[in-house]
Amino acid sequence: MAKPLGPTGEFFRRRDEWRKHPMLSNQLRHATPGLGIALVAFGIYLVGEQVYDKLYKPHPPTSCSSH
Repeated sequence: MAKPLGPTGEFFRRRDEWRKHPMLSNQLRHATPGLGIALVAFGIYLVGEQVYDKLYKPHPPTSCSSH
């Protein structure tokens, strides 16, 4: 069994109860569901676009000036 806390331990236990309040724990994660997946998908899109641009870079126009 656990040892009784005593007056000092009880004082600090009550002082730390606010840290376990539901409004403070994982609030941002629950407020923005799917944000992590969306950021990963957007990152993959950006990388894919860079790779596509490197592979299929438009050729610079060649000017054939015949005078």
